[in-house]
Amino acid sequence: MNELLTVAQEPSVGIFLTGLLGLIWGSFFNVCILRLPENQTVIWDRSHCPQCKNVLRWYHNIPLFSFLFLRGRCAFCKQSISWQYPAVELITALLFVLLWLEFNWSWQWLFYTVFASSLLIITVIDIHHMIIPDEISLPGILVGFVALFFTHDILWWESLLGAAFGGGVFLLIAYLYEKFAKQEGLGGGDVKLLAMIGAWLGYRSVLTVIVVSSTLGSLAGLSVMAIKKKNFKTAIPFGPFLAVAALIYLILGNQINRLLLLDLSD
Repeated sequence: MNELLTVAQEPSVGIFLTGLLGLIWGSFFNVCILRLPENQTVIWDRSHCPQCKNVLRWYHNIPLFSFLFLRGRCAFCKQSISWQYPAVELITALLFVLLWLEFNWSWQWLFYTVFASSLLIITVIDIHHMIIPDEISLPGILVGFVALFFTHDILWWESLLGAAFGGGVFLLIAYLYEKFAKQEGLGGGDVKLLAMIGAWLGYRSVLTVIVVSSTLGSLAGLSVMAIKKKNFKTAIPFGPFLAVAALIYLILGNQINRLLLLDLSD
């Protein structure tokens, strides 16, 4: 057993194992992305082609390799398979590897892969449907609070304050924007998502996440307006920018806090 643990600590082995786990879980995340917006079960029903509805064989569901083997087409109806499927699998594998390089085999790696995976699922769903499922964000607040007792990265009151502060700030911004602009700016899903991020990363993360996500969102919005000749009322999903900002803080939070003189522990 000790020899196996020693081998698993080797960078090449760790990268291979976590990458493989990421590909496998990424395949399941594609199911979540497809079914959650339609209020369908993500566990019991077998995978099927969204075009012809034929149930897929087990060898049609091998992460990444099935897409390459089938040349990006359904084995039955020959319709194109979305590039989203291999992309989500590869991104999940990359996230798992990056988190392993940061945290190695630890409770932190285990729980933060759950956090990062939730953000990825939310991102893709928000891009497609402009919604953030409560089935992920609301339980995510509770899981984030439980996680701190294993990761020990923040204190319990920092998690609670982060959830309250994150949700409260965005709720106030959404109210003021709607009151003065006479249209909805931030949706309720964004409010719950920032509350979830605050629960995972603590209250000190909230300001950084808001600033980074707002900057990224503004740049993306200006780019969309320039390319598609849209006006300032063009709606773009904000969840992906919150997710990216949260991942940046997850990896670089200590450095950011020291830079902003918010880390008083030293």
